[in-house]
Amino acid sequence: MAEQILLVEDDQALLEGLRSALSSEGYEVECHRDGRSGLARARAGAHALLILDIMLPGMSGFEVVKKLREEGRALPIMLLTARGEEDDRVLGLELGADDYVTKPFSLRELLARVRSVLRRTRPAGEKRPHSYQFGDVSVDLKRQAVRKAGRSVELSAREYRILAYFIEHAGEMLSRERLLREIWGYDAFPTTRTVDNHILRLRKKIEDTPESPRHILTQRGAGYVFEPGAGDGG
Repeated sequence: MAEQILLVEDDQALLEGLRSALSSEGYEVECHRDGRSGLARARAGAHALLILDIMLPGMSGFEVVKKLREEGRALPIMLLTARGEEDDRVLGLELGADDYVTKPFSLRELLARVRSVLRRTRPAGEKRPHSYQFGDVSVDLKRQAVRKAGRSVELSAREYRILAYFIEHAGEMLSRERLLREIWGYDAFPTTRTVDNHILRLRKKIEDTPESPRHILTQRGAGYVFEPGAGDGG
């Protein structure tokens, strides 16, 4: 199930831009443009994250954070602010916000921070298991060890990170750009062909027939999907 994000921002253009970017990453996004309606939905909904502008009509973002925390609600909160003053950032964090982003910001920065907050605040019961099995491949996620048909498989650090990320997002369509951001890192800029080359090598190590893979499937023009119990495909 996609994680739900509550987005409260009064600038319509920014609201639509953020909604589009978050939706493209697989999140379900609910949008509001004033503090009071945002607070009401934060109280009533089952959202994974609240992204909240500080300067809102009706009720400021600071007030929304304060009320939610006074009520004992643990909903993760990220603040958006055009202000660069340290006092504002400190106040937001002291009131109980989990992170903040200062405008203007890049969408890449915001998405990276969203993923970071969600990883830090995700309930313990939702964390990935220590081991994972698909086909005749077993992955020890704690020891970072992979075996196929009982035999050890030697993966490079990057290949292992790709496989672990596929496992964590089984069934999702993962674009090459998303894989670059998540696996190679925020400041790294290899080409998308780099992703294809690494996946080609990974397929040769874990697929029975790499040229007709059953698990790491190509979505033409889009990216890749990891299917643990998939039939033949490519």
